[in-house]
Amino acid sequence: MAYNNKKKEPVEEVDTMVWSCVSDSCSGWMREDYSFETEPTCPLCHSEMAKETRVLPKLS
Repeated sequence: MAYNNKKKEPVEEVDTMVWSCVSDSCSGWMREDYSFETEPTCPLCHSEMAKETRVLPKLS
């Protein structure tokens, strides 16, 4: 039996602007850089979205 015991490099995390769903019953969000609209609606529940900052893994 083989196990992968190699230690992985830590992932760099950065403050990232995101759109977050304003509905209390929905946890939808998307990175601002990947939104095609200036004020998107939630793709899951179609509610409004608001900008916020989250600490997320850096994408290259």
